[in-house]
Amino acid sequence: MLANVNATRMELLRLQKRVALASRGHRLLSEKRDEISRQLIKIARDIQPLRQKVENELSQTFRRFMLARASMEPEHVKAALAVPTKKFSMTMEFASVMNVKVPRLLKEIEGQILCYGYATTSGEMDVALLSLERAFDLLIELAQKEKQARLLAVELQMTRRRVNVLEHVVIPEIHETIRYIHDKLSEAERDNTSRLMKITDIIRK
Repeated sequence: MLANVNATRMELLRLQKRVALASRGHRLLSEKRDEISRQLIKIARDIQPLRQKVENELSQTFRRFMLARASMEPEHVKAALAVPTKKFSMTMEFASVMNVKVPRLLKEIEGQILCYGYATTSGEMDVALLSLERAFDLLIELAQKEKQARLLAVELQMTRRRVNVLEHVVIPEIHETIRYIHDKLSEAERDNTSRLMKITDIIRK
Protein backbone atom coordinates (compact mmCIF):
# COMPACT_ATOMS: atom_id res chain seq x y z
CA MET A 1 0.00 0.00 0.00
CA LEU A 2 2.74 2.47 1.00
CA ALA A 3 4.70 1.64 -2.16
CA ASN A 4 1.90 3.23 -4.21
CA VAL A 5 2.01 6.52 -2.26
CA ASN A 6 3.43 9.57 -4.01
CA ALA A 7 6.21 10.67 -1.69
CA THR A 8 5.90 14.38 -2.45
CA ARG A 9 5.61 17.48 -0.31
CA MET A 10 2.17 18.18 -1.79
CA GLU A 11 0.99 14.70 -0.73
CA LEU A 12 2.52 15.26 2.71
CA LEU A 13 0.58 18.52 3.16
CA ARG A 14 -2.62 16.83 2.01
CA LEU A 15 -2.17 14.00 4.54
CA GLN A 16 -1.35 16.43 7.35
CA LYS A 17 -4.62 18.27 6.68
CA ARG A 18 -6.45 14.95 6.52
CA VAL A 19 -5.05 13.71 9.83
CA ALA A 20 -5.95 17.02 11.48
CA LEU A 21 -9.51 16.67 10.17
CA ALA A 22 -9.70 13.02 11.29
CA SER A 23 -8.41 13.95 14.77
CA ARG A 24 -11.01 16.69 15.08
CA GLY A 25 -13.74 14.28 13.94
CA HIS A 26 -12.50 11.72 16.49
CA ARG A 27 -12.69 14.30 19.28
CA LEU A 28 -16.21 15.43 18.32
CA LEU A 29 -17.46 11.85 17.98
CA SER A 30 -15.92 10.94 21.34
CA GLU A 31 -17.78 13.84 22.95
CA LYS A 32 -20.99 12.72 21.23
CA ARG A 33 -20.44 9.14 22.43
CA ASP A 34 -19.91 10.29 26.02
CA GLU A 35 -22.99 12.54 26.00
CA ILE A 36 -25.22 9.84 24.49
CA SER A 37 -23.94 7.41 27.14
CA ARG A 38 -24.80 9.91 29.86
CA GLN A 39 -28.31 10.48 28.49
CA LEU A 40 -28.86 6.74 28.04
CA ILE A 41 -27.82 6.00 31.63
CA LYS A 42 -30.16 8.74 32.87
CA ILE A 43 -33.14 7.32 30.93
CA ALA A 44 -32.30 3.73 31.92
CA ARG A 45 -32.37 4.72 35.61
CA ASP A 46 -35.90 6.08 35.13
CA ILE A 47 -37.21 3.07 33.19
CA GLN A 48 -36.90 0.37 35.86
CA PRO A 49 -38.87 2.12 38.64
CA LEU A 50 -41.38 3.37 36.07
CA ARG A 51 -41.94 -0.16 34.77
CA GLN A 52 -42.47 -1.31 38.35
CA LYS A 53 -45.07 1.43 38.85
CA VAL A 54 -46.87 0.37 35.67
CA GLU A 55 -46.94 -3.28 36.75
CA ASN A 56 -48.21 -2.36 40.22
CA GLU A 57 -50.89 -0.04 38.82
CA LEU A 58 -52.08 -2.63 36.28
CA SER A 59 -52.18 -5.27 39.01
CA GLN A 60 -54.25 -2.96 41.22
CA THR A 61 -56.53 -2.13 38.29
CA PHE A 62 -57.15 -5.80 37.52
CA ARG A 63 -57.86 -6.55 41.17
CA ARG A 64 -60.30 -3.61 41.43
CA PHE A 65 -62.14 -4.68 38.28
CA MET A 66 -62.49 -8.20 39.68
CA LEU A 67 -63.95 -6.77 42.91
CA ALA A 68 -66.28 -4.51 40.91
CA ARG A 69 -67.53 -7.44 38.84
CA ALA A 70 -68.05 -9.48 42.01
CA SER A 71 -70.12 -6.71 43.62
CA MET A 72 -72.27 -5.81 40.56
CA GLU A 73 -74.71 -7.58 38.31
CA PRO A 74 -73.15 -8.54 34.93
CA GLU A 75 -75.69 -6.45 32.99
CA HIS A 76 -74.87 -3.41 35.16
CA VAL A 77 -71.15 -3.83 34.48
CA LYS A 78 -71.82 -4.04 30.75
CA ALA A 79 -74.15 -1.02 30.81
CA ALA A 80 -71.69 1.07 32.85
CA LEU A 81 -68.89 0.58 30.33
CA ALA A 82 -71.00 0.57 27.15
CA VAL A 83 -70.83 4.30 26.34
CA PRO A 84 -67.46 5.86 27.19
CA THR A 85 -67.43 9.65 27.55
CA LYS A 86 -63.70 10.19 27.65
CA LYS A 87 -61.95 10.90 24.33
CA PHE A 88 -58.25 10.36 23.87
CA SER A 89 -55.83 11.32 21.10
CA MET A 90 -52.07 11.32 20.89
CA THR A 91 -49.52 13.31 18.91
CA MET A 92 -45.79 12.85 18.62
CA GLU A 93 -43.08 15.48 18.69
CA PHE A 94 -39.35 14.99 18.28
CA ALA A 95 -36.57 16.43 20.40
CA SER A 96 -32.90 16.29 19.46
CA VAL A 97 -30.30 14.68 21.71
CA MET A 98 -26.84 14.98 20.12
CA ASN A 99 -28.49 15.01 16.65
CA VAL A 100 -30.59 11.94 17.52
CA LYS A 101 -34.33 12.54 17.06
CA VAL A 102 -36.13 11.10 20.09
CA PRO A 103 -39.94 11.06 20.37
CA ARG A 104 -42.11 12.87 22.87
CA LEU A 105 -45.67 11.56 23.19
CA LEU A 106 -48.31 14.21 23.87
CA LYS A 107 -51.81 13.15 24.86
CA GLU A 108 -55.00 15.16 24.52
CA ILE A 109 -57.91 14.06 26.70
CA GLU A 110 -61.49 15.28 26.84
CA GLY A 111 -64.26 14.20 29.19
CA GLN A 112 -64.32 12.10 32.33
CA ILE A 113 -63.49 8.41 32.65
CA LEU A 114 -66.42 7.86 35.03
CA CYS A 115 -69.14 7.64 32.39
CA TYR A 116 -72.12 6.21 34.25
CA GLY A 117 -74.60 6.90 36.99
CA TYR A 118 -73.95 5.72 40.51
CA ALA A 119 -77.23 3.96 41.21
CA THR A 120 -76.25 0.53 39.85
CA THR A 121 -72.44 0.73 40.14
CA SER A 122 -70.11 0.09 43.03
CA GLY A 123 -67.32 2.23 44.39
CA GLU A 124 -64.89 -0.46 43.27
CA MET A 125 -65.74 0.32 39.63
CA ASP A 126 -64.87 3.98 40.21
CA VAL A 127 -61.56 3.04 41.81
CA ALA A 128 -60.80 0.55 39.02
CA LEU A 129 -61.36 3.09 36.24
CA LEU A 130 -59.32 5.80 37.99
CA SER A 131 -56.53 3.26 38.52
CA LEU A 132 -56.70 2.37 34.80
CA GLU A 133 -56.38 6.06 33.95
CA ARG A 134 -53.22 6.37 36.07
CA ALA A 135 -51.80 3.17 34.55
CA PHE A 136 -52.44 4.51 31.05
CA ASP A 137 -50.53 7.73 31.79
CA LEU A 138 -47.62 5.71 33.16
CA LEU A 139 -47.70 3.40 30.11
CA ILE A 140 -47.36 6.37 27.76
CA GLU A 141 -44.40 7.68 29.74
CA LEU A 142 -42.79 4.24 29.80
CA ALA A 143 -43.28 3.74 26.04
CA GLN A 144 -41.70 7.14 25.39
CA LYS A 145 -38.66 6.46 27.52
CA GLU A 146 -38.11 2.94 26.17
CA LYS A 147 -38.27 4.21 22.56
CA GLN A 148 -35.81 6.98 23.43
CA ALA A 149 -33.49 4.43 25.03
CA ARG A 150 -33.59 2.17 21.95
CA LEU A 151 -32.83 5.01 19.54
CA LEU A 152 -29.98 6.30 21.71
CA ALA A 153 -28.55 2.77 22.11
CA VAL A 154 -28.47 2.30 18.32
CA GLU A 155 -26.81 5.69 17.82
CA LEU A 156 -24.33 4.95 20.60
CA GLN A 157 -23.30 1.70 18.94
CA MET A 158 -22.81 3.43 15.58
CA THR A 159 -20.84 6.27 17.16
CA ARG A 160 -18.59 3.85 19.04
CA ARG A 161 -17.82 2.04 15.77
CA ARG A 162 -16.87 5.31 14.06
CA VAL A 163 -14.67 6.35 16.98
CA ASN A 164 -12.90 2.97 16.95
CA VAL A 165 -12.36 3.06 13.19
CA LEU A 166 -10.86 6.55 13.37
CA GLU A 167 -8.78 5.75 16.46
CA HIS A 168 -7.45 2.32 15.47
CA VAL A 169 -7.50 2.33 11.66
CA VAL A 170 -7.77 5.67 9.87
CA ILE A 171 -5.54 7.91 12.01
CA PRO A 172 -2.76 5.30 12.54
CA GLU A 173 -2.68 4.56 8.78
CA ILE A 174 -2.38 8.26 7.92
CA HIS A 175 0.41 8.70 10.50
CA GLU A 176 2.21 5.70 9.05
CA THR A 177 1.93 7.13 5.54
CA ILE A 178 3.19 10.51 6.75
CA ARG A 179 6.23 8.83 8.35
CA TYR A 180 6.86 6.92 5.12
CA ILE A 181 6.78 10.13 3.06
CA HIS A 182 9.01 11.90 5.60
CA ASP A 183 11.53 9.08 5.32
CA LYS A 184 11.40 9.12 1.52
CA LEU A 185 11.81 12.90 1.37
CA SER A 186 14.68 12.79 3.88
CA GLU A 187 16.33 10.04 1.84
CA ALA A 188 15.90 12.05 -1.38
CA GLU A 189 17.31 15.13 0.35
CA ARG A 190 20.36 13.19 1.54
CA ASP A 191 20.89 11.86 -1.99
CA ASN A 192 20.67 15.37 -3.41
CA THR A 193 23.10 16.68 -0.80
CA SER A 194 25.52 13.85 -1.58
CA ARG A 195 25.29 14.56 -5.31
CA LEU A 196 25.87 18.26 -4.79
CA MET A 197 28.92 17.54 -2.68
CA LYS A 198 30.33 15.27 -5.39
CA ILE A 199 29.66 17.89 -8.07
CA THR A 200 31.34 20.51 -5.89
CA ASP A 201 34.40 18.27 -5.44
CA ILE A 202 34.61 17.70 -9.23
CA ILE A 203 34.41 21.42 -9.94
CA ARG A 204 37.12 22.20 -7.38
CA LYS A 205 39.47 19.72 -9.00
